[in-house]
Amino acid sequence: MDNPDPVAAVEAAMITIRRRQTRRTLAPQAGTPTQDVLDAIEAAAPTPLGVNAIATALGVDQPRASKLVAAAVKAGLIRREADQADGRRTNLVLTPAGQAQLDAAHTHRRTHFAAAMHDWTPTDQQTFATLLTRFMTALDR
Repeated sequence: MDNPDPVAAVEAAMITIRRRQTRRTLAPQAGTPTQDVLDAIEAAAPTPLGVNAIATALGVDQPRASKLVAAAVKAGLIRREADQADGRRTNLVLTPAGQAQLDAAHTHRRTHFAAAMHDWTPTDQQTFATLLTRFMTALDR
């Protein structure tokens, strides 16, 4: 196609990204329930999250979020901590093991991304980063 529909091209690219996440080709832990919880906690920082906020961030119901959080706690990746401002709330906090898993996932992903863009100019890399960030921000609105 000489003039592909840009919206269709973006859709196809997003489907490919989702499939690679599902197959865990971007990081061994990517797309796993515990990694999704860790990513949500990191993305919200410094705002602490509880189970309900995890449910919202992951687009799941509260009972499912509770199970995901319990699995992450059992794996030693996060811990529950009393909220100092509201004793009725429990915040979820990364453990050193959870932070180490996040760091490993970032390193793995960034290595793949850098390899994919290795022959791009620095300007192209920055333009792509700017446009992708702008696109994702717009999707959240």
